[in-house]
Amino acid sequence: MAYTTSKALYSETIAKIKEEGLYKDERIICSPQSAQIRVRFPADAPEKEIINLCANNYLGLSSHPEVMKAAHEGLDKRGYGMSSVRFICGTQDIHRQLEEKMSKFLGMEDSCLFSSCFDANGALFEALLGAEDGVFSDRLDHASIIDGVRLCKAQRFVFEHSDMKDLEEKLKSSNCRTRLIITDGVFSMDGDMAKLDEICALAEKYDALVAVDDSHATGFIGKTGRGVHEHHNVMNKVDIVTTTFGKALGGATGGCISGRKEIIELMKQRARPYLFSNALMPAVVYASLRVLDILSESTERRDRLEKLSQTWRKGLTEAGFDLKPGNTPIIPVMLYDAKLAQAFSRDLYEEGVFAVGFFYPVVAKGQARIRTQISAGLNQEQLDRALAAFIKVGKRHGVVK
Repeated sequence: MAYTTSKALYSETIAKIKEEGLYKDERIICSPQSAQIRVRFPADAPEKEIINLCANNYLGLSSHPEVMKAAHEGLDKRGYGMSSVRFICGTQDIHRQLEEKMSKFLGMEDSCLFSSCFDANGALFEALLGAEDGVFSDRLDHASIIDGVRLCKAQRFVFEHSDMKDLEEKLKSSNCRTRLIITDGVFSMDGDMAKLDEICALAEKYDALVAVDDSHATGFIGKTGRGVHEHHNVMNKVDIVTTTFGKALGGATGGCISGRKEIIELMKQRARPYLFSNALMPAVVYASLRVLDILSESTERRDRLEKLSQTWRKGLTEAGFDLKPGNTPIIPVMLYDAKLAQAFSRDLYEEGVFAVGFFYPVVAKGQARIRTQISAGLNQEQLDRALAAFIKVGKRHGVVK
C-alpha cells in the first residue's frame, strides 16, 4: 500500500512533536462564544463551565442578540450561500454596502471583501508588486503576511521588530520601483502596537506605501475604534488596511482590504483569493453591517475593554508575573518553556479558566507563554476569579512566589 511509508514518517513526526511538548490539543466548546463558556477537555470528559481568557471576542459581540438577529435576517432574506465568486454571479448589493461602510469606518477610499484576512494578506502582495518592487516587513508580522509575501516576486526586506533605525537603513539601501512597508497594527502574540506614526514618517521620506494588518485592532483601538492608524493620528497617511470580521467585529469569518481607490480596483482584477473563492455568505454580511452600526452608536464597549485590560495587567504585574509590555487587550504571561506552558494551561483549566499555552512554531523557541485576551463581555468578578486562579497555579509551578 503506497501510504505505508508515508504513514510511518508522519507518525514519527507526530510522536516527536508530542515528546518536545509542542503538541496542540483542542478543547471542545459546547456553548456560544462568550466570556463564560462550557467546555469538554479531553473530548470525552464532562462539560465544565469556565471563564474564557483566550478568545478574539474583544468587544463581546460574538453572541450579541442584535448581531445574531441580523445574521438570521440575512439568512432569511438572501439565502445561505452565494455559490459563486464575486465577478461571476456572487456580488449582491449588500456586499457593496459592507465594502462602502468599511471604507468609511476605516477612513479609506474603497474596500474589497475576502473569506478571511488570511486570504486578504495572501492576495495583497502578488496582485500589487512585481520583481522590480520591494516589500519591507516587521520580523514579528503575522504568518498570513509572511505567506503572502512569499507568493510575490518582490524583493524582501525584513526589519527587526519595531526597529525604526533598521527599517530606515533597509529603505535607504534598497533600489526598488515601488516600496511597500507592511506591519501588524497590534502584534498578535506580544500585544504591542506598531510605531505607525514613525513608519509613516519614514514612508514619506523614502516614497513608500504603508500597509497595516489591523485584525487585532479594528473596532476597539483608537478613540473611536478605527484602529492603530487612528490611535497614532495617521489615518490619512496609511495607504492600505487589511483586517477581519472574525475578531472584534462579530467573530464569524471574513476579511477585507481597504485602501486607495486604484489599489482596490487592482485587487478586484488580480487578487487570486478574490477571483477564485466564493463571496461572503449573506448572514455574515448582514451581521457585519449591524456590528458597524453598533460601533457607531457608542464607544462604551471599547471604553470598557480598555479599563478591564488595564485592571487585568495591573493585577498580574502586582502578583509578580512576567508580562510583555503593551497597552492592548492582548496580555501575554511569559513562561518560556513549552512543557510548562502546557501544564500551566491544564492547571488553569482545572481551576475554571480557559487560557491556552502558546509555543513553537506559533512563537519562537524559548518564548512559550499563556496569551490572555480580555473581552468587554467579562465582568470584574470573573477577572478576580481568574486572577486568583493564575496566582494559585503560578505558585504551584514556582512562576510567582
